[in-house]
Amino acid sequence: MVQSLNTKVDLVIPATAFTGLTDYGKIMIGDKGFEFYNDRDARKFIQIPWEEVDYVVASVLFKGKWIPRYAVQTKRNGTYTFASKQPKVVLRAIREYVDPSRMVHSLSFFDVVKRGVLSIVKKK
Repeated sequence: MVQSLNTKVDLVIPATAFTGLTDYGKIMIGDKGFEFYNDRDARKFIQIPWEEVDYVVASVLFKGKWIPRYAVQTKRNGTYTFASKQPKVVLRAIREYVDPSRMVHSLSFFDVVKRGVLSIVKKK
């Protein structure tokens, strides 16, 4: 069995981790870090200490009415993407431990297209 990082747990919620294939499990947010544990395979887990979190990126649609997924970007190990039933509750729990200026919105579809067009125009 895996040893948890946290000594005090604030939130446990069912979630999906997008790590190549989708993994279903539970997100645990506590005083020491962000953790994801797979329901079926105990060896598949993600533990991210709060010191390692660089940014939390949320995909916000319909002016904040719907947040389909969010990602935790680490300083060394890349980005981990998650989805849950109550993403606002999860993001509020994360905000207790991560600086709110490090929690950002992802680019919208039109922002990505605009950047692509501007980069093509800039090259010419």
